[in-house]
Amino acid sequence: MTVRIAALSEQPLDFASHAAAVSGEMNGAVASFTGLVRNHDPGASGEVNQLDYSAHPDAEAKLREIAASLDAPGLEIAVSHRTGTLAVGDIAIVACVGSAHRAEAFDVCRELVETVKRELPVWKRQHTVDGATNWVGIV
Repeated sequence: MTVRIAALSEQPLDFASHAAAVSGEMNGAVASFTGLVRNHDPGASGEVNQLDYSAHPDAEAKLREIAASLDAPGLEIAVSHRTGTLAVGDIAIVACVGSAHRAEAFDVCRELVETVKRELPVWKRQHTVDGATNWVGIV
């Protein structure tokens, strides 16, 4: 298995360590995605100034499962998602995929991020400058 990192963290995420984790000698490409907290959202009543991420107790195991499901020979995967309180501009998710060829690295990185977004039991509560809050991802 070549899942190098699959973790939830209350601490700030380090893009460089994720990229380094998948930059093996056999890799000619590292594709990455960094998701940042933005100051707006269609579901928010005003300007967003903070997010609170909450995770199910099994969320980290689910993240490892997602990464492992996309693993294939010749790939290296590193993915982390934040929990806790984040400000605008903070990194919420980092995903890096190393591969011998760019097309596979891009394809797997995109699928990794989309699957995490769709399946990871992590929810966010948005706070706006006017003091309002709303949950995203709660059904």
